[in-house]
Amino acid sequence: MKIEISKLEFTYPGGVQALRGVSLEIEPGEQVAIVGQNGAGKTTLAKHLNGLLKPTSGSIHIGDWDTREQSVSKLAQRVGYVFQNPDEQLFSKDVGTEVAFGPRNLGFSGEQVQGLVNDALMLTELSDKTDTNPYDLSPTWRKMVAIASVIAMDTEIVIFDEPTTGQDAANIARIANVIKVLRERGKTVITITHDIDFCAENFERVIAMSQGKILLDGKANDVLGEEEILATTYVDPPQLTRLGKRLGFKETVRNEKEFLAILTKQGHG
Repeated sequence: MKIEISKLEFTYPGGVQALRGVSLEIEPGEQVAIVGQNGAGKTTLAKHLNGLLKPTSGSIHIGDWDTREQSVSKLAQRVGYVFQNPDEQLFSKDVGTEVAFGPRNLGFSGEQVQGLVNDALMLTELSDKTDTNPYDLSPTWRKMVAIASVIAMDTEIVIFDEPTTGQDAANIARIANVIKVLRERGKTVITITHDIDFCAENFERVIAMSQGKILLDGKANDVLGEEEILATTYVDPPQLTRLGKRLGFKETVRNEKEFLAILTKQGHG
């Protein structure tokens, strides 16, 4: 399901212009990370994709739907949104009920709901916590409940807002695995993140934003190699990218695998 954004402008009621002529296309099944400092417009842009915000001018199409003409509940059939703070999202008495709410609300049959719930619980490693109140869980596990509740809706597009904030290494690895599985299933995944290392490890396309505009948009290696432009967004390239440049690598590297591959090649040279 293609996403088409054309000349998108958005101004908040207080007069702050958060988006300034944003145009981009995201193909079905793409994995896209949007990076930039606070106030760059990342979350404002993402909230337009599921109708939480409507354009001041310009347009957004999710497949053949114009978001200006669809309700948030209708757009929820196509776009799942995992909030940065899971406490803004969770409200049920136990994990199983929470995860089942979305697919049940979308009109899936009882059998389908159970299948989707079981799959989401297994993918997020929550199968043994079905009867637990989400607020009896640690913040890291509450994050996984929020993710499971969106995965269970089986939307074609999934948005993660700052998924690694406040998470430990084990949970970041779980989230990375969720994204990997969604990619294998052909889902479109869009992540808003300050975590540039997580971005480099898990996304093939990176969009850098500043002051409501897109500064860079392309393959992860190309964007992360633009150190001077990224500096204007107050985003540093990954540590290995910077180290590779200091060592004189001709190619931009973004993760350990690529870094070691160049070292090995140079060693054999």
